[in-house]
Amino acid sequence: MSWRHVLEAYDLLDSAHVTGERVAAVLRARDLDCRVERVEGPHGTTDVVRVFVPGARGRAAGGGARTLGIIGRLGGIGARPARLGLVSDADGAITAIACALKLADMRREGDVLPGDVILATHICPRALVRETPTVPMMMSPVDMAVLNAREVDPAMEAIISVDTTRGNRVVNHKGIAISFPVKEGYILPAPDALLDLYQWVTGRPPVILPLTTQDITPYGTRLRHINSILQPATATRAPVIGLALTAETMVPGSATGASDAADIEVAVRFCLEVAKAFGAGACDFYDAREFDELVARFGPMTRLQTTGQTLPV
Repeated sequence: MSWRHVLEAYDLLDSAHVTGERVAAVLRARDLDCRVERVEGPHGTTDVVRVFVPGARGRAAGGGARTLGIIGRLGGIGARPARLGLVSDADGAITAIACALKLADMRREGDVLPGDVILATHICPRALVRETPTVPMMMSPVDMAVLNAREVDPAMEAIISVDTTRGNRVVNHKGIAISFPVKEGYILPAPDALLDLYQWVTGRPPVILPLTTQDITPYGTRLRHINSILQPATATRAPVIGLALTAETMVPGSATGASDAADIEVAVRFCLEVAKAFGAGACDFYDAREFDELVARFGPMTRLQTTGQTLPV
């Protein structure tokens, strides 16, 4: 179980004074390699936190086990001074930090994963609130392309992107949902191994987050997106799945008191089980043969990873 790590991560981030360095100090005390970069944008600053957890047979050790990326996606963990406390949007950051804490304690107790794990998120307790046609959402102080450049590591051979996804009417389920894998502009079938892990962790049938073509294009297109959950897929050739924290009703990303520790704990356990299986070669994110056949038949779809043609105003 990961309850203690979720509560520790929640309490760590639930502060008007939290910074990336404060988070890094807690992680470094667990003997984790943690790096922080303060990034300034048009609407303020945020601290990008990256954590490296070496595996027993990982690339860093000269082995062949694969590297998983876990990215906590969000606009900001808080909207001070307009909102006091953690906002709903913070769940991606809480999940990523809790995963890092749990992996560190597993290593200390002798359970070292086969492959390396790289975790990334950003810490911003003073982000802005953006009005949308549905509910008020959080807005990152820096551009998405800037975050992608720092959170998506070329060493990540597959990525779980964790994001609060409650401000919509298309997933009427409280808990977690996973998207189909997205790779180089293609939305691919969910492998049985991922669906099995979802069922084993939750004890329930899989809930799939629906995606539109717009959702997997960069924010720079200015098209409507469900949220930023699949934005890492615009910056990598690696397959990406979205892990969504969901609700039965629409909840603003800027709402406080909306984070559910039980749901976050399930998300953490899912990430950890995928990390174990992926590094061990027991869980692929996509069928490589089918993907190659798609590209051979229909051509590359990498243009969906760009902002496309510039249209006249």
